[in-house]
Amino acid sequence: MDLERLKPHFPWITLLVLAGLVGLANPSFFNPGGLILLMADIVPLFIMALGMTFAIYIGGIDLSVQQLANMVTVIATVYLAQFGLGIALIVIVAGGLFGIVSGYVTTRLYVPSFVSTLAIGFVALSIAKWLSGQRALYMDATLRDESFGWMFGNTAGVPHELAIAVILLAIAWFIQTRTTFGRALKAVGAGELAAVASGINVDRVKIIAFGISGIFAAIAGLIFSVKLSGGDANLANGFLLLAIVAVLVGGTPLTGGVGGVINTAIGTLIVMVIRAAMVYLEVDATQQQMVFGIVLIVAIALTIDRSKLRGVVK
Repeated sequence: MDLERLKPHFPWITLLVLAGLVGLANPSFFNPGGLILLMADIVPLFIMALGMTFAIYIGGIDLSVQQLANMVTVIATVYLAQFGLGIALIVIVAGGLFGIVSGYVTTRLYVPSFVSTLAIGFVALSIAKWLSGQRALYMDATLRDESFGWMFGNTAGVPHELAIAVILLAIAWFIQTRTTFGRALKAVGAGELAAVASGINVDRVKIIAFGISGIFAAIAGLIFSVKLSGGDANLANGFLLLAIVAVLVGGTPLTGGVGGVINTAIGTLIVMVIRAAMVYLEVDATQQQMVFGIVLIVAIALTIDRSKLRGVVK
């Protein structure tokens, strides 16, 4: 079979093979209850990767998502008592605005996205450190449960945070595949010059894509904060690498135009399986980062469309 025709199927084939290997090494991996808990545990990562997909789908990248999530954990913790459930809307709007600024800097000031989003991430980190006083903060358990206790209950054995992830995936899938904006996203990712020639407002598409990435990063940070009952300027550290890996191993290349949010769901499950395998093998956290770094390099090498490369990553 032609390798290029098989390439779109690599993500789910990889997932099945890895899951089978881990299951052979540790049969308890396939315990339904354990699998549900594993999936619930990676919900914040999945949501962050889901937003990142929109930035990568257009041929860019968003390196601010980790620091946006960190900032949100601090904002949610500091202002929960004052705004209650309303803090959710505040942080989501804040995440979207930060994303829009990233998109504006990228499109209107012609700063490559990896630079603009990295800079915006440092701004978010500085805000988080300033608000937190560079220390870990803790939520009042009663206030947290009153406003967000519904997030972490169970219905028919299904954790609510998992249901939230499925709903967000459905929304992201609808945006990508069933809207004019989604078709414009694909066109920009497939070829920016052709998209401009067809009358698409490329700058607006990019700005909105980064705004969506910021919104999803904020939701991920909020869930992370409520789940751990606190906030810290470093709470989500380590998530950026995993989010990028989830998008790329799922089959959405850095050059954009192919893949999408369903691919990211598969990619996140691959990350989950790899993490589970390393836990079973008692691989320490430092070595886990090394493993995912290698996986990232391999994913880029296998998925990138070299015909689009022009010496500059936008």
